[in-house]
Amino acid sequence: MPELPEVQALVDFLGERLAGLAVTGVELGSISVLKTFTPPPSALVGAPVDRVDRWGKFIDLDCGGTHLIVHLARAGWLRFSEKLPATVIRPGKSPIALRVRLSDGSGFDLTEAGTKKSLAAYLVASPQDVPGIATLGPDPLAEDFTQERFRELLDGRRMQIKGLLRDQSTLAGVGNAYSDEILNVARLSPFALAATLGEEDIVRLYAALRDTLAGAVAAASGKPAAELKDAKRAGMRVHGRTGQACPACGDVVREVSFADSFLNYCATCQTGGKPLADRRTSRFLK
Repeated sequence: MPELPEVQALVDFLGERLAGLAVTGVELGSISVLKTFTPPPSALVGAPVDRVDRWGKFIDLDCGGTHLIVHLARAGWLRFSEKLPATVIRPGKSPIALRVRLSDGSGFDLTEAGTKKSLAAYLVASPQDVPGIATLGPDPLAEDFTQERFRELLDGRRMQIKGLLRDQSTLAGVGNAYSDEILNVARLSPFALAATLGEEDIVRLYAALRDTLAGAVAAASGKPAAELKDAKRAGMRVHGRTGQACPACGDVVREVSFADSFLNYCATCQTGGKPLADRRTSRFLK
């Protein structure tokens, strides 16, 4: 799933590449991808691309005051082409969910792998009209997101820290992969309760949150969209590395599996050497 660093890299790339261009066409390959009814996609035709922004994991193209906002969800992706084919995509007849054509002949396609279709696009007058944006928590890389503000978010929360980091209404942009990375750097169990963290834990977690995301953004910066997925996988410390060595201590990276996802951690670094049990068979280590 694309998370804050990859989405920021896409936003930076699009902001630079689309500067000075206008939209010349919008084609829907999947009717279900568009979650709004008004304005219609044709409202974008002729509009300049004024700026590209990020809201959590959402990409926002401001086109003359009408916003095309995209959430890539679990398996969506954006594929940019310097020259799009002239053939118009037809609804239900293409793996492409949405295509945007630009005034220099370039453009991009939104695609989604797998059968669970969660890719979403919105056409709105304001980003706050998108429900997922209206309820976002603070951006963890924002200048005003201080350690004190982070401490306030954790205060009294009887919620496992892994889940809290992924909760978009608490923090915007962190998902399954980077929450694993952050907790490994902070040397914390994924299932520790936020309310029970001590001051030293909070200091380490805040630093790990900011440093991990900032480092991933820097590593992704300047890469074309086609390289971002591989770059993300290559940069992971523990996520997706079950059975490999933890880079901090050399212990084996372990996994806890769920119905449709998994997490990775190092028992030596994060849980006092005790393996975490699988939710399906026994209780978690607290």
